[in-house]
Amino acid sequence: MLDAVLSPAWESRYFSFDSGWGPGEEMASMRNGSGDEYSIVFCEAGVFIRGFDHESRMSPAASEFGEPWPGVIDAVPEVFAHCVREPAFSFDGVPELTVCLWRQRGDDRWHAGEIEFPPGDDPDGAQHLFALLVDGSAEAYQRFAEDYYEVAVDLDAIGQVLALRPLGEALVQQLNPQLSAEDLAEDLATIGYPAVA
Repeated sequence: MLDAVLSPAWESRYFSFDSGWGPGEEMASMRNGSGDEYSIVFCEAGVFIRGFDHESRMSPAASEFGEPWPGVIDAVPEVFAHCVREPAFSFDGVPELTVCLWRQRGDDRWHAGEIEFPPGDDPDGAQHLFALLVDGSAEAYQRFAEDYYEVAVDLDAIGQVLALRPLGEALVQQLNPQLSAEDLAEDLATIGYPAVA
């Protein structure tokens, strides 16, 4: 929701959320504009995460046969096979990912395939792809947004959105004086974020 307020044009957003991604599915996503991205699909079976670091040696584009790195998707349960095959997460029919995680309902932990990683720090890109998501603080989002969108962003307003406070005119104005709450009606519905009644 913060990105929707700071970047009204969807194509320019870094983070997005679609509460109606598919039948019974929601999806959180990130696109950094430089080729890195991730998708987190929430469905009845659980949660499926795929990330793609375009500069990683684990990229299918870097492989001799244009395939995902060995082990990355080999153990993905059948209940998430549709996510692996999802055209939006592929390039020319090849799953576009360097990292893959999943957690079925009832699991007590996250799972990943058995992978022999290439040498180097952050070989699959997971650390940099998910750093802001894992941090989750208002301060971290403020640092990101002020750098990426090149505007000052009110820390208190960020905290209110992270706490899922209903979005009304005053909160929108704190974040983006060029926008009104009415301008965000479609985004509120797509995201499923609470609005002031």
